Amino acid sequence: MNKYLDGKRYYSFGQHLKEHFGEKVYKVSLDGGFTCPNRDGTLGHGGCTFCSQDGSLAPGADPYIGLKEQIEKGKVFLGQRYGAKKFLAYFQSFSNTYGDVLELEKKYRLALNQKDIVGLSVATRPDCVPDKTLDLIADISKDHYTWLEFGLQTMHDNINKSLNRLHTFKDFVSAVERAHKRNLRICAHIILFLPGETRKHMEETIQTLSKMPVTGIKVHLLHVIKKTALASQHAKGEISLPSQKEYVETVADFVELLPPHLIIQRLTGETSKEEMIAPLWALNKNQILKEINDTLIQRNTCQGSRFY
Repeated sequence: MNKYLDGKRYYSFGQHLKEHFGEKVYKVSLDGGFTCPNRDGTLGHGGCTFCSQDGSLAPGADPYIGLKEQIEKGKVFLGQRYGAKKFLAYFQSFSNTYGDVLELEKKYRLALNQKDIVGLSVATRPDCVPDKTLDLIADISKDHYTWLEFGLQTMHDNINKSLNRLHTFKDFVSAVERAHKRNLRICAHIILFLPGETRKHMEETIQTLSKMPVTGIKVHLLHVIKKTALASQHAKGEISLPSQKEYVETVADFVELLPPHLIIQRLTGETSKEEMIAPLWALNKNQILKEINDTLIQRNTCQGSRFY
């Protein structure tokens, strides 16, 4: 029943990268100096209610140095920690297609030209990918392993609006369709247990994504981070967060609903302990991942068991 490797009951990103490159490959998180249309006044101000001051940049990454320096620093860190030798340049912070196409190309190709960088991953919003930008990324993908990552969070517009995201599910559908026509690898980001989100809402998002031409998925747990609008809501008692057991069992349920071929890039997010307010149990990422996999083993199920 279980065709997946490393003892996992799901198709992990690590397994996919090993299959593609023949060895482990790690992402170097980068800040390309971008912003977002819900921060700069184009659509709104303040950004998403859950988003940190650095635009959800990975813990330990440094946005105050140049791209080359960020890449070298990231490579050293990942090499020392994991023995990594090959890397993806991951434009992670803020919306990394939100800019002039010539400036985008300059930054993407600079990153790809660094030693031991074997591919590119670009995270963005679904309302920030005009056709000329998709054409650029498609052109790069002809010669370089490439991902385009869209932050959806939920398919329910009323919930996204309450998060100050200010894009629609229709925007996401359009972005996916246009990227798919260009044969791009597409990763969809969702966040579970958003304010006002029910179990039915979450399952509808999972089921809908399962029928769309996306290549991968990232599942995040809602984190309450310091100096965010969400932190103020949490302080007022307006935010309800799941227990660790509830989150683990919910994710295991949803893994069973995902198509067997979908690449799971993430099943929980990570935030530094200095920035995290709640839930503090989420700081132990490895334990959460182990419990999700153990739950699938105990059920004798795996990714795709309930896909239809």
